[in-house]
Amino acid sequence: MNRKIALITGASRGLGRSAALHLAAQGIDIIGTYNSRADEAQALVTELQALGAKAAMLQLDVGHSENFAAFAAQVEQVLGQTFERQRFDFLINNAGVGVHALFSETTPEQFDLLMNVQLKGPFFLTQQLLPLINDGGRVVNISSGLTRFSLPGYGAYAAMKGAMEVLTRYQAKELGARRIGVNVLAPGAIETDFGGGTVRDNSAVNAMVASNTALGRVGLPDDIGGALALLLSEGGQWINGQRVEASGGMFL
Repeated sequence: MNRKIALITGASRGLGRSAALHLAAQGIDIIGTYNSRADEAQALVTELQALGAKAAMLQLDVGHSENFAAFAAQVEQVLGQTFERQRFDFLINNAGVGVHALFSETTPEQFDLLMNVQLKGPFFLTQQLLPLINDGGRVVNISSGLTRFSLPGYGAYAAMKGAMEVLTRYQAKELGARRIGVNVLAPGAIETDFGGGTVRDNSAVNAMVASNTALGRVGLPDDIGGALALLLSEGGQWINGQRVEASGGMFL
């Protein structure tokens, strides 16, 4: 029986890296993408191989959709050469960028960056990769707790994530004919270097988040990697078109 393959954007660090390691431990092979840190990408490949998984990392900037056709051709080539397969099973649209700016101060350049990376990128990347996804496969889009609760300075970011949540339902509806399930996972505040590492490195912010989370602490990358592995497990195959929040009960 062929092992399943997951393609994870932004896999070389943070949530994407944790997802790759959790899925590999679950017996899933990995194609990951990185933007600029080839050293981190190669280090992850080594870790994944140590877990018994086949793994490959490809460079991709999800903010430049004009390169997606060439990227899809790369994926097809790697599938054949490294995995001896023609298609993969799971797509996780994880790569992202954070911008903190009040609504009144957000610039068109910041808005365009967020739109290109957080909305246009996963929209057209998924579209481009559809022919390479197995029937019966699954797509997970990564959103944010900020679509449910509001914190000043994240209006543009949350608006793009909110759009992705609506898109997820449409994807689930339209891809159902191929038995492809599509869900959105919405992390709460997590200790990573995302957005400059504020949640991880600013003790006041960390304490504020922990005090407003039912489980009493800030989330860790492994909390989200584990949630993704759970969502993509055999037991999660009937979950479709849903927003699943993994925030430890933040701002209940």
